[in-house]
Amino acid sequence: MWKEINGKLEQTFTFKDFSEAFAFMTRVAFIAESMQHHPDWFNEYNKVKISLCTHEKDDKITKKDRQLAKAIDKLRQ
Repeated sequence: MWKEINGKLEQTFTFKDFSEAFAFMTRVAFIAESMQHHPDWFNEYNKVKISLCTHEKDDKITKKDRQLAKAIDKLRQ
């Protein structure tokens, strides 16, 4: 579930292992590139933490962030 933390949408995803986490990041990367909206993220072994905000809008949460979050959620269904 996405949470608003310090003016960003954030969620941490946990996977079985590094390969699954990396595959997820790759799928997110293709979606983000197609939307021209890229996440800030951190990966540690089987965890991927994603933070979303719109840098050109003074790092505020915008419609673009919510759209990307929704697209990312669909990958986990």
